[in-house]
Amino acid sequence: MKNIDEIAALFIEQRKKLGIEQKDMYMRIGMKQQQYQRIEAGNDVKLSTLLRVLEGLDLELSIVPKGRKAAPSSVETVADSQSTLGIGKNELADDSDDLDFWFGSGDGA
Repeated sequence: MKNIDEIAALFIEQRKKLGIEQKDMYMRIGMKQQQYQRIEAGNDVKLSTLLRVLEGLDLELSIVPKGRKAAPSSVETVADSQSTLGIGKNELADDSDDLDFWFGSGDGA
């Protein structure tokens, strides 16, 4: 991705894939529809806000040196190794204190 408009387009595409309306983002990331609309319109955002949106859209940030493509997702590899180790999904559930990390900042972004 090279610019904000490309990221905004990705957000719109992913939100629609997930079947989520803009107004529903409040329940996912604690952001009002108007705030989220501005992000999809390509307005600049703080990194903390970007991370909240990515989490709400089941996306993650990957930073790689210029000229390199991001490596293919290793989700399948991790899932395979977890099942080999006998680790179940319930054992990997998020802790409730993670919510404070993502939503407890109170920065109003």
